[in-house]
Amino acid sequence: MLTAMTTLHTSTFPSRTQTILDTLRDNGQMKRLQTIEGPMDRTVRLADRGEVLCFCSNNYLGLANHPEVVEAGVAGLRKYGAGTASVRFICGTFDCHTALEARIAEFYGCEAAYTFTSCWNANEAIFPTLCEVGDIIISDEFNHASIIDGIRLAGVIKKGLLRTVYKHNDVAALRVKLEEARANPLVTGTTWVVTDGVFSMEGDIADLPAMRALCDEFGAMLVVDDSHGTGVMGKTGRGTHEHWGMPGTAIDYFTGTLGKALGGGAGGYIVGSRKAIDLLIQRGRPTLFSNALPCTIACSAEKAIEVLMREPERVQRLRTNVAAAREGILGTGFTVLDSSTAICPVIVHDTAKAIAMSKRLLDFGVFVIGFGFPVVAEGHARLRIQISAAHTAADIAALCEALRRLKSEQG
Repeated sequence: MLTAMTTLHTSTFPSRTQTILDTLRDNGQMKRLQTIEGPMDRTVRLADRGEVLCFCSNNYLGLANHPEVVEAGVAGLRKYGAGTASVRFICGTFDCHTALEARIAEFYGCEAAYTFTSCWNANEAIFPTLCEVGDIIISDEFNHASIIDGIRLAGVIKKGLLRTVYKHNDVAALRVKLEEARANPLVTGTTWVVTDGVFSMEGDIADLPAMRALCDEFGAMLVVDDSHGTGVMGKTGRGTHEHWGMPGTAIDYFTGTLGKALGGGAGGYIVGSRKAIDLLIQRGRPTLFSNALPCTIACSAEKAIEVLMREPERVQRLRTNVAAAREGILGTGFTVLDSSTAICPVIVHDTAKAIAMSKRLLDFGVFVIGFGFPVVAEGHARLRIQISAAHTAADIAALCEALRRLKSEQG
């Protein structure tokens, strides 16, 4: 009987999965993984295309293949070996981790930092660890999936932790949620407000000064995931808070990634008070039960931050390239969402259309990805063009020429 029931339950999975895959393929929505044969840079070599211009990378400062960053990682590999072979509290804490965390804290001007194998892990750690029953988390509706999943996980682990969402980047809507939280008798602990600094799909930025003022008024904690703002926003690339003229200490907690502007490797982190970091070391499940960040990545990431702090002109170069790209894209007849960030979304609405346009751009030697459901909501598919400080004026001209040809073909 048990065998028959097991067969009945498992036999539905292959056919169900095949149906989903067939539907995606028939509707033109099947994603294809592109294999890169070499380093990430302004150009990349694709397995079946050869060298193409890369306008879909998070390598905002061009540090992923910077000679000093690469050599620091190689030196770290030689010194520490291939793996940490342990979680942090057992034997997985190496001096390169503490050096990197000190560098991150210095970069933000905050008390302490702690690293994880990804920012996803960091966002899975911060809320389940720091929040308690009677707290409430108020989240922007367009926050990154890792924030959403971290909040959901916290709600499962801490029964009685309240959660709510406010309309995207709407300070008035946030005020209403804070007023509701203040009036809610079930909210007996801390109120947490969480937002992306730069929203990865829209390319817009959170109004951090207004949010800080509201959090002060209502006694709430402000958490900012600045994965797409760090290295991009502000005069020296400190992030979205610097863009607004705020010190790092104006934000209670940052989460961020080492996998974008800061060298393009893996890894994430949380920055904030020493007490909170100490609690994360004691209770954060993603660090208690998962190996430490590989030492080679810790070494290359620290070097990337050092280069950024030494060469803030990279941020200005990125800003110049972004301005040129936005002007050029508008000149092709496409509309790009307005923003001061390095993310230039061209909305095309239909997922299959976005994927088809992406494939056609690749025919023209330009690597741009079409995003559709479930990455963005149905009807909001887009080409997400991303600019790097490594791009040249000729690269941006080639991007715009490819878009012009695409627009001409579409009539």
